[in-house]
Amino acid sequence: MLYLTSDDFPIFVPFGVIGFYRYLWYLIRLAAATAYRPIPLPENPTYVAEEDVTIIVPTIDAGEEFKEAANSWLVGKPKEILIITEEKMLGPLQELANEVDPEKIRVLTVPFANKRLQMSHGIKNTTTDIIVFADDDAIWPPTLLPYTLACFEDQKVGGVGTSQRVKQVGKRMTVWEVLAAFRLTIRNIEIASSTHIDGGLPCLSGRTAAYRTVILKDPDFLHGFTHDYWLGKYQLNSGDDKFLTRWMVSHGWNTYVQCCPEAELLSTMKPNWRFLKQVLRWTRNTWRSDLRSLFTERYIWTSHPYVAYTMVDKLFNPLTLLVGPCLVAYLMYKSTIPVDQGGTISHGGMNILLSYMVWLTATRTFKLMPHLWHQPSHVIYVPAFILFGYYFAIMKMYALCTLHETGWGTRAGIGDASAATAALDKLDEKNNLNNPNVLGGGFNNNSLSYQNQPTSATPFAAIPSPYRDDDPMTPSAQRNTGRRMSIGQGQSQRRRQVEDGEGGGIELQVGYAR
Repeated sequence: MLYLTSDDFPIFVPFGVIGFYRYLWYLIRLAAATAYRPIPLPENPTYVAEEDVTIIVPTIDAGEEFKEAANSWLVGKPKEILIITEEKMLGPLQELANEVDPEKIRVLTVPFANKRLQMSHGIKNTTTDIIVFADDDAIWPPTLLPYTLACFEDQKVGGVGTSQRVKQVGKRMTVWEVLAAFRLTIRNIEIASSTHIDGGLPCLSGRTAAYRTVILKDPDFLHGFTHDYWLGKYQLNSGDDKFLTRWMVSHGWNTYVQCCPEAELLSTMKPNWRFLKQVLRWTRNTWRSDLRSLFTERYIWTSHPYVAYTMVDKLFNPLTLLVGPCLVAYLMYKSTIPVDQGGTISHGGMNILLSYMVWLTATRTFKLMPHLWHQPSHVIYVPAFILFGYYFAIMKMYALCTLHETGWGTRAGIGDASAATAALDKLDEKNNLNNPNVLGGGFNNNSLSYQNQPTSATPFAAIPSPYRDDDPMTPSAQRNTGRRMSIGQGQSQRRRQVEDGEGGGIELQVGYAR
């Protein structure tokens, strides 16, 4: 390339600097991801899945793939699985649940199909220390739950994510599934590197992520989660994982991600062009969330400066990516003009184009080597990945101009978010009038009676427990046993301490970092 542009070498130095920066940046991420290490399993775990974990699965159209996913979750022996769906899907999903494990799986309903409403309903019906959100097609390895729970041994950790791979739908992967697999490989490198460098994450992916229940039971969280507006006008239904990640940062909780085969889930992707609609929705969510993190909330700058830098980099990435083809087009145009008529490029336009294509193929293949090492046959899809990269850059610009579009895009039946929230507020108001002593309650599947829920948690105030005060396994039952316990410790640990005559004296005062 230097030879082909030697006539105007000084002009193209800035573009060379951009290319050098892009690949230096990638090498830094790759080195950090290589140095990253997952948290190992503890010898005496505080949290045990069968006593401390509830899996919440918001869905409206789970099919046969749900059976494979649910069976993989049950291998980890969670205490309960809550399927949250809309009322008209209760029958079909109850049948699916009965076929898998009717004792472990409960199906609850909400009035409208709205993911955030479904998730909040699941939170209100949870009584364990840890909540794991999962997509209805996420297939887990048998070791995923233990490795996820290992991160919560650090009492400052509020949320834990996992690495991911694509599960093919048919006999062989379509080009769309391979593109998704390429993207997930790059994402796994990014989250491992950011976790290693400063402990932060751009997003705890909603395909599978675990949180401390005590954080999500906070009525402030539940209200903000279901009343989330872009520009105070457009209510958001998707982007729930971005909201959860920002909440961890803004309320002083650490996050971690387990990037290892033991905690790597399989997830299906759209095997056709509808994958592009998925990407568009994700891109809008990323724009909205990153702009909030960087310029509105701003906690990310001091908590995780490396992650903040990656967010800034992604803001300008579409422009730097499109510089290459624009420069090549300019060079090809200049090559058509004779030198004696003002042209400065003496080499043919086809040579310039071929040189650029060789450079792109070589560098993109190198970037995808972590994936191609395991799937060498996918090398034939590198040209498709190159084209998709330019399409994605243009899509990002389009997404930035259409952030007011908040529809789901790939699923029928997802109604108006404001209507769903209004229905929830109406039910909450009705039930609070019936039981004014209970705040933040959750309606049951077949009735409007409220479960006992915590009062609001404010900074430097006592964080509420999701358990009843008369539960012998709760921290309040152990306050006089002479031992201090950190907030969020598992139910199994509390049981062992009570049986051994040890336990509580528990101080639930937690000061948020910000």
